[in-house]
Amino acid sequence: KSERSLWVYSQGKVVHRMTGLQFGDAPQGHKRFEGDERTPEGRYTIDYGNPQSRYFLSLRISYPNAVDRAFAKAQGRSPGGDIFIHGQPNGLPDDQRVAGDWTDGCIALSNAEIELLWQIVPDGTPIEIRP
Repeated sequence: KSERSLWVYSQGKVVHRMTGLQFGDAPQGHKRFEGDERTPEGRYTIDYGNPQSRYFLSLRISYPNAVDRAFAKAQGRSPGGDIFIHGQPNGLPDDQRVAGDWTDGCIALSNAEIELLWQIVPDGTPIEIRP
């Protein structure tokens, strides 16, 4: 997250690198609770792609996992959910981006970048989100 970069690997080699990632309004630290506007850190998977997203395509991240749920429950809180890698808001011209960090904890890319990921990343793909 701190490098605002995403690397796509195939057979152990980097095949794509995307930069300029956008996060929630509180980009530092691991997501713990619903509404904290943080992006999770750790190992997850891509659950599924959503072509009917409010954003230009989206890939759902498997947050929260069992550890995330247990931590939030111990604090009497909800871990939140519905964290996606997605494009820009629908209705925005394809070549434009919302400025700054603006998601509620998702990872936002350009529309061209999410379209590429949409084509090459199948459901069940493991991902690692690093601080």
